[in-house]
Amino acid sequence: MKPTLRRPGPLGAMMDELDRAVRDLVQVVAPLTQVNYDVVRDRETTDEDCRSIRTVVNHVVRSGYGYTERLRGALGLPFALPDYTVATPLDALHELQTLASTTAETFEGRWDLPEEVVKGARITARSGRIYDMEQLIEHAIVHVLRHRRQIERFLTESRFKGERR
Repeated sequence: MKPTLRRPGPLGAMMDELDRAVRDLVQVVAPLTQVNYDVVRDRETTDEDCRSIRTVVNHVVRSGYGYTERLRGALGLPFALPDYTVATPLDALHELQTLASTTAETFEGRWDLPEEVVKGARITARSGRIYDMEQLIEHAIVHVLRHRRQIERFLTESRFKGERR
């Protein structure tokens, strides 16, 4: 995934940062073997999305498409959740890159939306929390960063050594 930087306007800046966050996550996932990708890392969590690197990546992709769907809806644009798989590390790389480009496509030709449109949008997340466009994009960026950190911890902390399924 090559850097796509310097898109115009505030929305462009946030999309550049989302791309960067996804690139950083891709760099962490890319060298993984299938075993390292699938192994259960956190045996104590009750959150099924956080047990292995594979489940974390699936959560990131699924949530990312949810954010994209809501952003597109706020702009009156259609969106159909694509079929995707993150069964292998290679699948994960492809899906993360596709997610980033799909999200950025939402704003192609709209980089300079007026602030009153960006901040005036009311987008309800699945959690019930209400965001404007800027807040939701920022949340999407931090979501990727937070889970990249989680995966890095899975790979470096002895308590997450993991067990094969």
